[in-house]
Amino acid sequence: MKTYIPKVDPHNKKWWVLDLDGVILGRAAVKVANVLRGKDKPIFTPHLDTGDHVVIVNARNVKVTGKLKPRQMKYYRYSGYPGGLHETTFEKMMLKRPEEVFRLAVKRMLPKNRLGRKMFKKLHVYADTQHPHKAQNPEILKLK
Repeated sequence: MKTYIPKVDPHNKKWWVLDLDGVILGRAAVKVANVLRGKDKPIFTPHLDTGDHVVIVNARNVKVTGKLKPRQMKYYRYSGYPGGLHETTFEKMMLKRPEEVFRLAVKRMLPKNRLGRKMFKKLHVYADTQHPHKAQNPEILKLK
């Protein structure tokens, strides 16, 4: 018996839009990571990119649970130089770069290899409702 390997056409990818207005960050990031990987499709194969494109709007209005979590969550970046480790809280990140908060949450849920980097390129995050992907006729992605 031969193993079935699905044929993936890169030109037949669907486009989805998710509005993050009042949505919890982690729950939305899990759903988006599964769509980017293709885990919501019956032809999912771990070593192939079977996922779709996802457009995220209103990233500025995403929520986290807990009263203290916005001050406790920290984001780190390192310049490569001694003493070059910088840390930022969730509150400050939401003021400066709200789309980067969601982008990092999804990136950390994808595989850490070439395939994961390819999947991550299909994520498009915008802080407001305006986005340049209206020509792709994206469908609405609903959270359960």
